[in-house]
Amino acid sequence: MSRTIFVTTALPYANGSFHIGHIMEYIQADIWVRSMRMSGHTVHFVGADDAHGAPIMLKAESEGITPQALVARYASERPQYLNGFHIKFDHWHSTDTPENVELSQDIYRRLKAAGFIETRTIEQFYDPVKGMFLPDRYIKGECPRCHAKDQYGDSCEVCSAVYAPTELINPYSTLTKATPVLKSSEHFFFKLSDPRCVEFLQSWTTGTNRSGSKRLQAEVLAKTREWLGTGDADGEANLADWDISRDEPYFGIPIPDAPGKYFYVWLDAPVGYLASLKAYCNKEGLDFDALLDPQGDTEQFHFIGKDIVYFHALFWPAMLQFSNLKTPDGLHVHGFITVSGEKMSKSRGTGISPLRYLEIGMNPEWLRYYIAAKLNSHVEDLDFNPDDFIARVNSDLIGKYVNIASRAANFISKHFDGKLAYLGDTQALAQELAQVADKVRQDFENREYGRAIRQIMAHADAINQAFDAAQPWIMAKGIGAASEDQKAALQDVCSRALAGFKALSVMLAPVLPVLTNRVAQDLFGADAGFQWPDAAALPERIAPFKHLMQRVEPKMLDDLFEPPAEPVPTPGGEALAETIDIKDFAKVDLRIARIVDCQEVDGSDKLLRLTLDVGEGRHRQVFSGIKSAYSPADLKDKLTVLVANLAPRKMRFGVSEGMVLAASHNDEKVDAGLYILEPWPGAQPGMRIN
Repeated sequence: MSRTIFVTTALPYANGSFHIGHIMEYIQADIWVRSMRMSGHTVHFVGADDAHGAPIMLKAESEGITPQALVARYASERPQYLNGFHIKFDHWHSTDTPENVELSQDIYRRLKAAGFIETRTIEQFYDPVKGMFLPDRYIKGECPRCHAKDQYGDSCEVCSAVYAPTELINPYSTLTKATPVLKSSEHFFFKLSDPRCVEFLQSWTTGTNRSGSKRLQAEVLAKTREWLGTGDADGEANLADWDISRDEPYFGIPIPDAPGKYFYVWLDAPVGYLASLKAYCNKEGLDFDALLDPQGDTEQFHFIGKDIVYFHALFWPAMLQFSNLKTPDGLHVHGFITVSGEKMSKSRGTGISPLRYLEIGMNPEWLRYYIAAKLNSHVEDLDFNPDDFIARVNSDLIGKYVNIASRAANFISKHFDGKLAYLGDTQALAQELAQVADKVRQDFENREYGRAIRQIMAHADAINQAFDAAQPWIMAKGIGAASEDQKAALQDVCSRALAGFKALSVMLAPVLPVLTNRVAQDLFGADAGFQWPDAAALPERIAPFKHLMQRVEPKMLDDLFEPPAEPVPTPGGEALAETIDIKDFAKVDLRIARIVDCQEVDGSDKLLRLTLDVGEGRHRQVFSGIKSAYSPADLKDKLTVLVANLAPRKMRFGVSEGMVLAASHNDEKVDAGLYILEPWPGAQPGMRIN
């Protein structure tokens, strides 16, 4: 029976580029989606950028751009990653869109009408310099347990203690270094502790979906038992209400009828799944409301990492249930990706850049295959081992899979003009291939990718062994003078091998979509890619064999891993200067300066005249060769960094009393721009940099 399925992956936060963890998750989801479509199911596969929140607002501010411009910059990068690894979302959206505003506010109104929203006055740390309430991660101080310095406002990285920001000793704002003050504010809460929520979540987390599968993996279910529990001594559930509001300034969606209040990013982020689907429906002419009808047939699945289970297994289904929208049919939760058993770390040289992988010419389908071979339906970390990667790809894909076609096809093309023919019972062969393919299909549907790959390669081994045992290279000797029976036997051996190769290609199609599509069209003459029933359809002709895939060279892996995170020259860049000691550095007096005024210099096509406030009670004049990169209006009232103790230099335009710092490429042939240094907001003129 054909199914209609709505599939999402976790929304990447739009303040950075994709990392290898994103790519792993998207590949996992993409394989599942492709396999389900090969079975004839309708799948709507959408994604989006998580575009709201304080970190994006503050990063944009530090760069002197709008949050929308920051989000757009990272959004423009997405296609090269997704297309590069053959990840085919139907639609990619953003949470900063009219659809998400409408849906988030509508869900809020429904929850409020149902009695799940309440307001409370709470005390929070407030940065008096920045003029904003501080999220926990923007507060640091001394750990109240082990007294380690510079620990975050929610937990200590030294002793792992968890605490409230108000418990920190000598807290300070990471934005301005100012001492935060406690300030009261009215906040909005989603009543997760409501008995109706608890009762629903107890049922939802332990239930099955319409296909008969458990909604949650065993590990995820066990985690929800810790949160939901069986109640405390008073028989009450162990769930806290969820603070869903933030105060301005904040980049987010306004709360209706609450001026200055915005939805916390974690409320509107998952709603972004629905917003992306709605935008896709509008584009394709689909009925969005029918797809999300709680009584309808659409199934809804989310692929996510184990670090965001709390939001997706508690808040998200409860929000949907009590706003009368469709709840998820399942969460597909995966672990993290490690390198040779270690957590990803640029400083240790164990970071994998997806973009670098593509730039150095590594085949994206190698990575898709390796990830598939290591994934299963459990919440387990996936380890990328370079030696294992080389061995698996070269042994499995080249030595087993491609090897079948490269050997058998040559005999068929050379001696039989591309025509395949079989001796004996072809029905048994077709049935055997169908049975293997069906087991593999079920494994993909159940997300047992590693088991599917093992079955595929076991069958590839069997095909190769049968081919070797028949010794067709001996059968082909003197084929011109051979009997018709000998010719038919050779043709049968090679045809059976190629029928098996075609079936293997069908089984690998969700993992290797580009390669198997070439096999389908170029070798077997199909009009399109494979569907699952094609595994049992014995081919009748082939075109001449063309090279399919190259081997992984060990040097590629050496080039892949990023060097340790220390300054190194970029191509065409400038080598580091000789080492100095702290005394040498201390001779340079770097000061925060405010650009009070900026003017062009008559007679110069390079210089701007800067008037600087360095906290001395007077203004300085500095000439800077940055006219090619900035106009005077760009710089006025900005903060920058000044070498304050540089000897004054007399120029024909006047005296320059110092030097402002800027970064540029060493090679003038490289148009990499010129960038004046701009301190973090909160710094004051005259502060010394040390």
